Amino acid sequence: MAEFWLISAPGEKTCQQTWDKLMVATSRTNNLSTNNKFNIPDLKVGTLDVLVGLSDELAKLDTFVESVVKKVAQYMADVLEDSRDKVQENLLANGVDLVTYITRFQWDMAKYPIKQSLKNISEIISKQGTQIDNDLKARASAYNNLKGNLQNLERKNAGSLLTRSLADIVKKEDFVLDSEYLITMLVVVSKTNYTDWQKTYETLSEMVVPRSTKLLFEDHDSGLFSVTLFRKAIDDFKHKARENKFTVRDFQYNEEEMKADKEEMTRLSTDKKKQLLPVCHRYGLPVNFQAMLLQPNKKNMKKLREVLYDLYNYLDSSAAVIDAAMDIPGLNLSQQEYYPYVYYKIDCNLLDFKV
Repeated sequence: MAEFWLISAPGEKTCQQTWDKLMVATSRTNNLSTNNKFNIPDLKVGTLDVLVGLSDELAKLDTFVESVVKKVAQYMADVLEDSRDKVQENLLANGVDLVTYITRFQWDMAKYPIKQSLKNISEIISKQGTQIDNDLKARASAYNNLKGNLQNLERKNAGSLLTRSLADIVKKEDFVLDSEYLITMLVVVSKTNYTDWQKTYETLSEMVVPRSTKLLFEDHDSGLFSVTLFRKAIDDFKHKARENKFTVRDFQYNEEEMKADKEEMTRLSTDKKKQLLPVCHRYGLPVNFQAMLLQPNKKNMKKLREVLYDLYNYLDSSAAVIDAAMDIPGLNLSQQEYYPYVYYKIDCNLLDFKV
């Protein structure tokens, strides 16, 4: 995903002149970056003291909102699971991909009224971020519960014949049903013991129906056989079968229960899919600046920095030598590099893995 540099520089005689100057220096002659104006409305800035007072709070808010956005992206990746290659196309902002949203950014006047103070607007953003974070936690909890329940059902339908569910293997016609005297039982037999089973099953009890066994299903190691006998012989048959290393499965054919299990798996699978989110100082007063969005050419980032420094070093010539960790009152640099122009890096890659 693309990396952008959001910078801001004071207006010359007009903001358009600031923009034109940047374009000449960075894109029209040397292809250092692809540039877009970043439109910010006339906000109620207030006094310089107010701006300085908001500086730390805005830095904290920026970190919090970024963490929430990354959580949303990670949650979406978790929900998409095997379709992680589609994560980026599902990460939309106002219905468009992130690059389009950033390069064509428009302030949402309805959500963030510019008649409000900057402090009020920051509080609105903070409340919305907190709400999204809380909603995400609830969705993640619901998703994990659904995923766990579905995995439990899937485990029942997989694995060894000794333990797995038999509901999707057997059919109604495999059983003697509604008989007062007879019952069909299911027995797991190792493939190495098939011959022994065929020779001995009729003699495991006095009341086994002759020639009643049938192989219903096989996996790598074993086969599932049916056998019909009189109900009064069940305990004796189980005991003799165990002595001969045949395993009788405790299973009764119940069409309604089997249908309910299948419907439950379908419901959980559908609900799981539904969990996908329909899924986000230096210029004095009065304000006169131009915000500009640069998409650097990766091969020319160093050169671009040099050009930007040449353009704006008159704003603060000490910027070139200020250590990134230096504490400047009123500015929260967060251990980032310090430039004579306002600078924010915007990384559209919200995920830690490559898709």
